[in-house]
Amino acid sequence: MYKRKLLTALLILPVAAVAASRTEPVDYVNPYIGSISHLLVPCFPTIQLPNSLMRIYPTRSDYTSEKLDGLPLAVTNHRERSAFRLSVTQGEELHNIIPVTWDNEHVTPYDYRVDVADNTIGVHLAVSHQSAIYELSLSDPSKPTTLLLFTEGGRMQVEGRKVTASQRLSENMQIYLSGEFDVQPEQTGLLRDGKISAEVATVEPRACGALRFHAGTKKVQFRYGISLISSEQAERNLSREQGADFNLAKVAREGRREWNETLAGILVEGGTDDQKAVLYTSFYRTFERPVCLSEDGRYFSAFDGKVHDDDGHPFYSDDWIWDTYRAAHPLRALIQPAKEEDIIESYLRMAEQMGTKWMPTFPEMTGDTRRMNSNHGVAMVADALWKGLGVDAERGFEYCRRGIEEKTLAPWCGNAAGQGIDKFYREKGYIPALAPGEAETDPNVQGFEKRQPVAVTLGTSYDEWCLSRIAEFLGKKDEADKYLKLSYNYRNLWNAETLFFHPKDKDGNFISDFDYRFSGGIGAREAYDENNGWTYRWDVQHNLSDLARLMGGREAMARELDRTFAEPMGQSKWQFYGQLPDQTGNIGQFSMANEPSLHIPYIYNYAGAPWKTQKRIRQCLDTWFRNDVMGVPGDEDGGGLTSFVVFSSLGFYPVTPGLPAYNIGSPLFSDIRIKLPGGKELHIIAKDCSRDNKYIQSATLNGQPWDKPWFSHDDIKNGATLVLEMGSEPNKQWGSAESAVPPSAGQ
Repeated sequence: MYKRKLLTALLILPVAAVAASRTEPVDYVNPYIGSISHLLVPCFPTIQLPNSLMRIYPTRSDYTSEKLDGLPLAVTNHRERSAFRLSVTQGEELHNIIPVTWDNEHVTPYDYRVDVADNTIGVHLAVSHQSAIYELSLSDPSKPTTLLLFTEGGRMQVEGRKVTASQRLSENMQIYLSGEFDVQPEQTGLLRDGKISAEVATVEPRACGALRFHAGTKKVQFRYGISLISSEQAERNLSREQGADFNLAKVAREGRREWNETLAGILVEGGTDDQKAVLYTSFYRTFERPVCLSEDGRYFSAFDGKVHDDDGHPFYSDDWIWDTYRAAHPLRALIQPAKEEDIIESYLRMAEQMGTKWMPTFPEMTGDTRRMNSNHGVAMVADALWKGLGVDAERGFEYCRRGIEEKTLAPWCGNAAGQGIDKFYREKGYIPALAPGEAETDPNVQGFEKRQPVAVTLGTSYDEWCLSRIAEFLGKKDEADKYLKLSYNYRNLWNAETLFFHPKDKDGNFISDFDYRFSGGIGAREAYDENNGWTYRWDVQHNLSDLARLMGGREAMARELDRTFAEPMGQSKWQFYGQLPDQTGNIGQFSMANEPSLHIPYIYNYAGAPWKTQKRIRQCLDTWFRNDVMGVPGDEDGGGLTSFVVFSSLGFYPVTPGLPAYNIGSPLFSDIRIKLPGGKELHIIAKDCSRDNKYIQSATLNGQPWDKPWFSHDDIKNGATLVLEMGSEPNKQWGSAESAVPPSAGQ
């Protein structure tokens, strides 16, 4: 018995020691959460300092991949492509990127360790903002080692210990690399037909530089800088960040410090270690994008193909706004408003640089790709203005207005001017759906993505409401009234008999024989977008009070919400997901995996049943966000999904960007401190909070009784203390009065 107890103690000790050592926020980050996708794209374990140009993740399709396709040097487009690759081999055979086995991998936000090539080579990487350093440890130094550096469509030059390279990213944009090794190679040149040639430089579609190190070499370090301006600037970036030394430990130490300072913007007590891991990993994900392109006060912009001075305002790009406007931008507006101001200013500059003065839709490093639908950059501007951020309201109003009214509303169409369906929308107030078998007539409509008529109508209604908010801020009464009226265009597709938003043809008739679960083709794009009608019936985030009226009142709205969470799929999973692959993470017809659903659990606050919001939020977090490799239910688009987790774990959520208000949910932690600018703090105390005690019994805000399931930005911006008394049974009266309903456009 004594031996058994001793063995048990020895087995428990390492776990306890690890838990005890977790004293800093970065130690809770688990980049592997979500590394196996439920259906589409996984979360990649990204090594990157907050919002920095230097991003790296292992080059494989997901965590189950057997081999790495070389070692990455820079990811230039969130989750999609990598510039340059590094391969290492101790064999005589030399060819293109050498896939290698991997083992003993460890990823933190700031460094990466892995054994490759059947555990014969140890790899350690640390990153800074625009530079990184690799260290390769060779287990068999008796063999010569060759390092190969690849570029796709650019220049490669290898001379002695130094390497410079470039790679074309688009017609008007390149990325540059300048690096050096700490060991003098015995042979350098370009890879030709499996051999190292005497050439030192080339420009070709696929180029490879080779460096062979003599037998007996035990360790090789490679440090490098990257730039979007020039090779010379890449070298300056490396020198500025790493000095003249090869010091991986210092780079990693500084990266750890910066992540701890950033993540310490939120400090929590209570909850479980797994809940903290999910919170801090989700928080870390919100800093993947957008990325800062400024280099020593200058930046290259693909929006006009020129280098600009940033005038003291760092320039940011690579942001899928359709995903991030909902919670990632409001989170930044709360905790890092100065950065959010610079990001919005960047987008206003993009509008000018494009020459159209259209607010960008999907600003990537290579330009505005106009993915998804609608023009939700307007929401970022409206939200920032009404929360007191320093944003140029006049430019914001004009560029957002022009983007909404001059650019076509057709999804995934590039930056084309409006045509047929746009004219129809201006006249009739909705995007017309095609009847079954009816041919497409608008050349802007993309063949696979379709018109998405309901999604675009609802999204544009919200955008026009946001535009009315900017006009109101500027005192433009006529414009504010005009766009407020247009923001009710969603009513044009409301089917009062079914209580769903229903696609309507050009003659004003609802499309017949329509199933809100399955009609609309792949991703329901002939009617909605990526999600079915059960999701889009709630996509009126600016006017939920009016939606309640359309449904027959608050009690009816609560019943319809209950139906959403209870309605079966109606098909086998393979059939359902074969048509709706984005609509994973289901609870009934509710999908936790896709951004248009994020606000739905909070709508009970508008329906007079805040206790059900509290129940659903806990259900969503506990079911679908976990500390494991499948712990994210759908595509995580650089904070699009995980910002919901951050807010909801803390107990509140911005249902309507553009209104400076937050809905209260059910916090996971008993003590939460959120750092605000100027040394202020939002302190949330959830007394007796636990897995079972998820229901709010009563509340006070700054010592005063609080019986509303929401609070305003003004209530907390100068610091505040919210105290929630929690219990295991719902208090169905708390926050349920009609006078306590959160604000919306219809009030």
